[in-house]
Amino acid sequence: MALTPVLSRYWDHPQSWTLDTYRAFDGYQALQKALGMDPDDVIATVKESGLRGRGGAGFPTGVKWSFIPQDDSGAGAKPHYLVVNADESEPGTCKDVPLMMATPHVLIEGAIIAAYAIRAHHAFIYLRGEVVPVLRRLQAAVTEAYDAGYLGADILGSGYHLDLVVHAGAGAYICGEETALLDSLEGRRGQPRLRPPFPAEAGLYGCPTVVNNVESLASVPAVVLHGVDWFRSMGSEDSPGFSLYSLSGHVHRPGQYEAPLGITLRELLEYAGGVRAGHSLKFWTPGGSSTPLLTDEHLDVPLDYEGMASVGSMLGTKALQIFDETTCVVRAVRRWTQFYAHESCGKCTPCREGTYWLAQIYERLEAGTGTSEDLQKLARIADNLNGRSFCALGDGAASPIQSSLKFFPDEYHAHVSGGGCPFDPHASTLTATAGVGV
Repeated sequence: MALTPVLSRYWDHPQSWTLDTYRAFDGYQALQKALGMDPDDVIATVKESGLRGRGGAGFPTGVKWSFIPQDDSGAGAKPHYLVVNADESEPGTCKDVPLMMATPHVLIEGAIIAAYAIRAHHAFIYLRGEVVPVLRRLQAAVTEAYDAGYLGADILGSGYHLDLVVHAGAGAYICGEETALLDSLEGRRGQPRLRPPFPAEAGLYGCPTVVNNVESLASVPAVVLHGVDWFRSMGSEDSPGFSLYSLSGHVHRPGQYEAPLGITLRELLEYAGGVRAGHSLKFWTPGGSSTPLLTDEHLDVPLDYEGMASVGSMLGTKALQIFDETTCVVRAVRRWTQFYAHESCGKCTPCREGTYWLAQIYERLEAGTGTSEDLQKLARIADNLNGRSFCALGDGAASPIQSSLKFFPDEYHAHVSGGGCPFDPHASTLTATAGVGV
């Protein structure tokens, strides 16, 4: 399957982030076209395209827009808001930051089109505050868009007006969850809200709100400009279109690979030069650390939503972390577990207590004091955590544990019978007993 550079087609341009470069590559033509359409027709176009959210869950973007009440324009009606979730912080995920760094205007154009479609006049980009270079680049691009008449009053003479604010978050993984993000944007501590009501009914400031991922909105201009049939000519029937796949870890050429949904890891590894020389694939994540890990037996499973679900995993953010045979799976999962324990907001008991105790068990396994009962506790706590927390952080913490226990039980037992990790942490190959070192 061939790569399909759409979002990334001019990332190598020496000044890809400027307005002049963006306009040279058809920038803001989709906005001109959208402003000539009825907002409901824009929603219908995106819905018919089958564009699915690129933030992890894969919910249809056009359907999400259609949930916003469109007949409340009378006196006392609440304003509508668009919020861009740019709080990328999933371990292994690295697509939104390079997209905003290389081509901020494609996100801005997508956000304007989306805001017009849902009849919003205020939009916010919630960016992870640590990425200061991206923050500055976005702010500069927004200023360019205002100066060029793409933002502000009477955009392109259409009578439509929109104000766009770039907001820097304080740095919390939990704020990637849309309702925690909204609380943070309102100035409160970022914690997930109990739903219903959903953001489409009562989101930012209690008003109808759409929250979309960066890549989701960046894909909208191409859909509007080139049409539904063009977009659906890529990908699969239920997962159409193109997407960014982030390859990292033990791969010869890590980076962003834009391809149709449904490409396989085997094909992507060919583009990336394969696993590093002299080594073989052991396990990998299809969508960051919160998705159930897979092994070399899944190399030919389509990387789309249905393909991943068929093998008990999730496409997530398409963050493909590649681990070769020199990686101890117990040690890798322990690192992720420590991350989730640190990032839990503490609002719900299963997540707050569960992630804490999971981290303690992994510490015992690594220190050589783990027991067979600890392995049973790992499975029980992960099962109790999965599906029982306010948000998906609990599910994300449980997923790598449950999947690694499924695929690598011998490696876990070796940590118990061998009194800790049975491999030399400085070795680059396996020792005689089961397991690996890093």
